[in-house]
Amino acid sequence: MHTHYTLINPQKGSLAFRIFPFEDADPFEALQRLNYFSIILIKSGHAHLTADFTEYRVTAPSLMAFSPYQPYRLQSEGALQGWAINFHPEFFCIFKHHQEIACNGLLFNNIYQVPYLDLDASDVVHFEGLIEQMVTETQKAELAQYELLIAYLKIVLINAVRLKINQQPTVKAAMPSVKEPFVLQKLKDAIEAHYRTKHSASDYAEMLNITPKALAKITKAYFQKTLTDLISDRIVIEAKRELYLSAKSIKEIAYELGFDDEFYFSRFFKKRADISPQYYRDTVGFAAAV
Repeated sequence: MHTHYTLINPQKGSLAFRIFPFEDADPFEALQRLNYFSIILIKSGHAHLTADFTEYRVTAPSLMAFSPYQPYRLQSEGALQGWAINFHPEFFCIFKHHQEIACNGLLFNNIYQVPYLDLDASDVVHFEGLIEQMVTETQKAELAQYELLIAYLKIVLINAVRLKINQQPTVKAAMPSVKEPFVLQKLKDAIEAHYRTKHSASDYAEMLNITPKALAKITKAYFQKTLTDLISDRIVIEAKRELYLSAKSIKEIAYELGFDDEFYFSRFFKKRADISPQYYRDTVGFAAAV
């Protein structure tokens, strides 16, 4: 039985922060849908990762990052050693600290790249040093304990973001044409500009002056997702941000994201996130903090 170093929210009795070592994939073999952020550092071993229903083979050393309720599962090929860090948005909110950390849309909620990054031996030593400092701090009920843990967590996140920025997408393209990356960048820009008002794949094909079939083929080859999935994921990420940060009604959020029918939006959200907008808000978002 591995030791879990845990801090509990004293007002609610729920998890605020947790860190623990692992020596196999047992903690992650069941599909994970957790109401907090997770960082998993793999020091040694190999694993099959399923994240958002896309499969990857991950080789140590590597670091993974998952958002609240993002579905993922790890299955190891033999021994798998590392550390896991869990933190609730009330403990540290990546949305509120985006200007400082800039990890939302890069480390977390990056719908275009793989949900992990490769490390080298020096990275592991650096991250483990920070983790050991956090473990020590969890065992001290002293002045500013949360503030010091958050400071260490910020350093972990900032270093992970820097590594992510420096690494190229590791999804192997099935169609390596020189023109396609430019098309895909235009597609990402178009989704970012129009996801609130344009929800169909054909809208984006028309904007980019390409046939829907050709765009679908390129998108699937490079992102291992359909164009509809990319658009839907972007809408859900924004919905989650609003549910967490704002006191807007679900109806208001739905309308701002281009849904005239609040109930259709709720069904759409539940299909993508596997929980209702209200449940997400109750367990992660604004209502959880008041």
